[in-house]
Amino acid sequence: MTETADILIAGGGVMGSAIAYFLSGDPAFDGSVVVVEPDPSYGACSTTRSWGGVRQQFSTAENIEMGLFGASFVKRAAETLEVEGEKPELGFKERGYLMLADPDGLDKLRANCQLQCRLGARTTLLEPAEIAQRFPWLNTEGLAGAGFGLENEGWIDPAALLHAFKRKAISGGARYVTDRVAEIELDGGGVRGARLERGGRIACKSLVNAAGARAGYLAASAGVDLPVRPRKRSTFVFDCRTEIPDMPLTIGPTGVVCRPEGAHYITIVSPPDGYPDPDSDDLEPDYSHFEEIIWPTLAARIPAFEAIKLTGAWGGHYDYNTFDQNAILGPHPEIRNLYFCNGFSGHGLQQAPAAGRALAEVIVHGRYLTLDLTAFGFERILDGRPLKEKNVI
Repeated sequence: MTETADILIAGGGVMGSAIAYFLSGDPAFDGSVVVVEPDPSYGACSTTRSWGGVRQQFSTAENIEMGLFGASFVKRAAETLEVEGEKPELGFKERGYLMLADPDGLDKLRANCQLQCRLGARTTLLEPAEIAQRFPWLNTEGLAGAGFGLENEGWIDPAALLHAFKRKAISGGARYVTDRVAEIELDGGGVRGARLERGGRIACKSLVNAAGARAGYLAASAGVDLPVRPRKRSTFVFDCRTEIPDMPLTIGPTGVVCRPEGAHYITIVSPPDGYPDPDSDDLEPDYSHFEEIIWPTLAARIPAFEAIKLTGAWGGHYDYNTFDQNAILGPHPEIRNLYFCNGFSGHGLQQAPAAGRALAEVIVHGRYLTLDLTAFGFERILDGRPLKEKNVI
């Protein structure tokens, strides 16, 4: 039996659910929305395994503007995403991002801060003495400066945002199907439907690829080379006898990241040059990253972390854009009615409000009405024009 939908969204994580929410809430849209998601528990979903970060400290103007909208949306979410009197609690910890730079990275940091401030972000550039005064628990040896977000930066409960988008989308008429889109079906240069993993089929007028880390695999079923791959990132949980009050999310010059998580701390690093970073479908943490890279770096930068106890770990997947680590957003230039919302490379959760709104605008109105995110279009992939984001964590 073939079902039908005006808009079929492949993937019901935070991106797919944000798109469904903005579509269902647009007065100019009166069509049907079906979201196909293989795991309604979201146990292995990139969204629920993320850190829930919210920031504006990017190097790309569009990412900064998406971050600003994401922060404002998060702050209004209790009212905006309320359903039948139930208001979501996202638990926004507005403690800022602290981006540390050594002398080699200072010019880039300064340029990024200037761009962020021009676009409305409240980022301040700290000198080493100011870092030491504001954050006395840091060893400032070798630091040349730091960028610090004074407001609108921190972290939220990622699962809470996902489920709030989903509930609101369903209340607006979107329907969720538990299955996986296995193949995009084409006919005459456009999408005519999708075949599901369990054997069903859904005919549609338009299809959105919001399949997260598996987006490249799904695009290949339509003959599209989408440079998005599942790349595993390992988060480690540890305890420390010494409490660090009001610690922001802290990123060191070598890419080691750390922040509080309740009474504990969590840390992560992307594989540096020389370490393998293959496509991965498993979620087993790579403890070598902690032992060889993370702990020695933390102990040197934060003296209190010389004595810590590792208490847990988990793995999660980035929908990693191997081309330029930026989003791929909008319609395919040749296959009509095929849309992308992919490749966010670790900063997708915070960009979901802006990306969901933008894609809904393009689908319903044929153009961006608010933020112009044309730069993220698939055309740059075909033309070999990378839009490089320098602040990928």
